Amino acid sequence: MQIVKASLEHVNLISPLFDSYRQFYEQTPNAKGAREFIHARLKNDESVIFLALDETGQAMGFTQLYATFCSVVLAPKWVLYDLYVDAAFRKKSVGRSLMNVARQMAETSGAQRIDLETAISNTTAQPLYESLGYVRDTHFYAYSLVLSPT
Repeated sequence: MQIVKASLEHVNLISPLFDSYRQFYEQTPNAKGAREFIHARLKNDESVIFLALDETGQAMGFTQLYATFCSVVLAPKWVLYDLYVDAAFRKKSVGRSLMNVARQMAETSGAQRIDLETAISNTTAQPLYESLGYVRDTHFYAYSLVLSPT
């Protein structure tokens, strides 16, 4: 397995995985929209995406992170927003490897922490997160305000 920091040349490899990730979260399939979204994030340098490739160059999974800040502790942080591993490659440490590379990048960047959220029903991923030291928040609620329909 090879993990690379994605660039525009990887858009066509990431996009199908990203669309599958969205479908996992009950979104309607949208290959064109997924491709456009990933292309824009990479073109505008708005996120960091790590892509796991097998020995033949096939995309196995990806993680996407966004840089932001924690004003309470006066420090930068990363939001690990997306993590997805193709079903054919699950249980092969792809997700763990992607998360470890994300951690290394965040530490190197001087970030104070990485935050992530997952569906309460995503009980498959939760043990992975916890095994890597992520702690479930019991002090804060997450709220969202939807401003426009998707």
